[in-house]
Amino acid sequence: MDETPATPVVTIGLNSGQATFDYSMEELKALVEANHMTVVEQVQQALTKPNPGTYFGTGKVEELATIVADDGVDTVVVNDELTPSQIRNLENGTKARIIDRTGLILEIFANRAQSREAKLQVQLAMLQYQLPRLHTSASQRLDQQGGAGGLANRGSGESQTEMSRRTIERSINHVNHELKEINQAAETQRAQRERNELPSVALVGYTNAGKSTIMNALVQRFGKNEDKQVFVKNMLFATLDTSVRQLIFPDQKKLLLSDTVGFVSQLPTNLVKAFRSTLSEAANADLLIQVVDYADPNRDAMMQTTEDTLQEIGVTDVPMITVFNKADLTDAEYPSRAGDQLIVSAKDDASIDMLVQVMKEKVFHNYVTANFLIPFAAGDVVAYFNDHANVLSTDYQADGTAMRVELPSADFNKYKRYVVTDADAAED
Repeated sequence: MDETPATPVVTIGLNSGQATFDYSMEELKALVEANHMTVVEQVQQALTKPNPGTYFGTGKVEELATIVADDGVDTVVVNDELTPSQIRNLENGTKARIIDRTGLILEIFANRAQSREAKLQVQLAMLQYQLPRLHTSASQRLDQQGGAGGLANRGSGESQTEMSRRTIERSINHVNHELKEINQAAETQRAQRERNELPSVALVGYTNAGKSTIMNALVQRFGKNEDKQVFVKNMLFATLDTSVRQLIFPDQKKLLLSDTVGFVSQLPTNLVKAFRSTLSEAANADLLIQVVDYADPNRDAMMQTTEDTLQEIGVTDVPMITVFNKADLTDAEYPSRAGDQLIVSAKDDASIDMLVQVMKEKVFHNYVTANFLIPFAAGDVVAYFNDHANVLSTDYQADGTAMRVELPSADFNKYKRYVVTDADAAED
């Protein structure tokens, strides 16, 4: 089946001497491709700061208009967030549709959102983005879409804009109300998981770093329902919805693993705010695993973006390990470990083994190993240990079942009346 051809676009950006300019333009190209578009030409201008009216200087806008006409494209994508007047003036000057970086990311999110929560979060961010960008023609379209009908004829363009503003503000209130109800349900689920005393681990990091691939490798080997794989595709923002899976290791240790939405530089503030509830899995985690594309030459900038975004959503004091993924695309030796940093390939079993070892070190540090002598009348305790703890040895004796068990400190405290000392166990 033939796919719809990608929309050709021209990308533009201002180089004010920032060290990350080339990287940001590469990233813009990847974002464009993630939105089913293709870059036919890139235009840049060296300016200390954007022209307040047209972003580019006047001569460069004229040059851009010629390029748009010659290339036969009708869309220009800008590597910054523009003011409403800059968008209008560039549209008038180039006769092309202008999409700024924020608008592009919002479009991608709108196309990818699957769950009710993700769709509402994107809708909220888009409404907040549209609110300061209202002008007469847009207001007329909004009035028609909102069923305002004859009301639009009551006044001038200014009154139409005000009515459109009220329409958007009502929509924002409605979406916020719906999200609040969803968030309350999610909090209830999270509280239930916490009552079950399962530690939680969250995968965070740049979009397309391989978080979902790592999650699938772990779920396939240790998942309670190993068929519950998460979506993986080699493109930006393949995953928008947080997925939570329970892992059970051979020694009966259990944890919850979540895969969160990926980050990208200059992620729109409204979008970060809208997805704060989704990212709360990271805020409430016992351990963060930052996944980094080790093969990407811009990985340092990507790690800085992840750190900045985590700070922006208030995740500042959760322990974190860094996993440099995709080592199979480099000359690096893997798997290898230096402290809390790992070099791995998500496709390599030995890499997953090392990651699991480090995860267990970090989240199961409160485990206790002890000797128990359990009376035969308390057979339910023996059954509980066999199902929920790491039983190192079992010996059936005259006065009960002797077990050496590794278990959480909470369970140790619950059953410590059956604890015997090492000396007692040795005498038996």
